Amino acid sequence: QVQLQESGPGLVEPSQTLSLTCTVSGGSIRSNYYYWMWIRQPPGKGLEWMGAITSEGVSYYSPSLKSRTSIYRDTSKNQFTLHLSSVTPEDTAVYYCGRGRVFGSTTSDYRGQGTQVTVSS
Repeated sequence: QVQLQESGPGLVEPSQTLSLTCTVSGGSIRSNYYYWMWIRQPPGKGLEWMGAITSEGVSYYSPSLKSRTSIYRDTSKNQFTLHLSSVTPEDTAVYYCGRGRVFGSTTSDYRGQGTQVTVSS
């Protein structure tokens, strides 16, 4: 069974860069036909698709976050990482990594438990 685990700081100061890593076990991030994605859920709001990296290593981003987001992978560690720059309190959310089959969808067949990130000074 595939398992995903997010890791990273729970508190980030405004204007700094948020970095989260997703460690995958039970399956390879190079497996065909999957998108390895980052999604988030701000307090009181729905899930938001942030971006994804394909099994070929190509990254895609939400248009609303594209200027601040990068996603890359380390195949030797079976990990993929999110960087979100210039964060503001509006970036406070629970962040999830997941595996999906549909581009741009928040639906995943496997997803991490999520990690709370708060942006505050």
